Amino acid sequence: MIIGAAGQIGTELIVELRKIYGNENVYATDIKEPPAYIKDEGPFQLFDVMDAKHLIHFVIRHKITQIYHLAAVLSGNAEKLPVQAWNINMDSLMNILEVAKMVDDVKKVFWPSSIAVFGESTPKINAPQLTLMEPSTVYGISKLAGERWCEYYYKKYRVDVRSIRYPGLISYKTEPGGGTTDWAVEIYQNAVKNGHYTCFLKGDTSLPMMFMSDAIRATIALMEVKRDELQLHSAYNITGHSLCPSKVAEDIRRHIPDFEIDYVPDFRQDIAATWPESVDDSLARENDHWKPEYDLKKITDVMIAELKKKYEWERQRE
Repeated sequence: MIIGAAGQIGTELIVELRKIYGNENVYATDIKEPPAYIKDEGPFQLFDVMDAKHLIHFVIRHKITQIYHLAAVLSGNAEKLPVQAWNINMDSLMNILEVAKMVDDVKKVFWPSSIAVFGESTPKINAPQLTLMEPSTVYGISKLAGERWCEYYYKKYRVDVRSIRYPGLISYKTEPGGGTTDWAVEIYQNAVKNGHYTCFLKGDTSLPMMFMSDAIRATIALMEVKRDELQLHSAYNITGHSLCPSKVAEDIRRHIPDFEIDYVPDFRQDIAATWPESVDDSLARENDHWKPEYDLKKITDVMIAELKKKYEWERQRE
């Protein structure tokens, strides 16, 4: 069961899971309609994870064995509605953990954490797996609290819940969802559409980033690790490469020489300033036996090519 299947991660994760388990065995759910290829190629249901009764009935009725809970209010949007974001992010996770505790069929749960758990006291370079974490945003606070709850449910009730602290994720398939690292998708979209981008971060703001394909592989790899081989039951650091807007803009000019970028930092600059420039994910690589395949050049090549095809297809449909 994928909760949040219409989101940035869900739209790509569900495709890979259906390849592994078969289309009919992977249930997509969301509070909004997903792309047609998700809805038409396997079971889909409009679903609100905040409805605890509906959740447990769904899980029991469909004999769900794994739950991927991807629904959340992201960092930028959460700052606009902090109490509502906290309630959604935390109550939904608690609903999932309670269902996993009560329903024997549920063997594994995946819940995404984030580099937002870090704060100004965290080392900026190669932030360790275990370190000081003093998040300054509602999103980061909810993710740090969620990590502690996940480990609590493992130790107290033996709920097998697994998590990754995602860095910024780059994908051409879906629109950004209101996060502080959204610039890394928007910059490619605007480069292809009109050759210009106004960035909400400073040009030299470096943050851990990862291409979506690498993130999906890492997620599935973590879920396939045998339970007794896991060294953590909270959330693993994971990363691809550290990128800043000016560096990405320079690489885009290999394809679009006249591409221009302006920098007009907003409140998200203050958020980014509290996050590390890079993280140490050696423990995840040791446990999951994986490493990223996409560097900046490869990311740019794929993003530019795929967005050009996407926008051309959209123009033809108009």
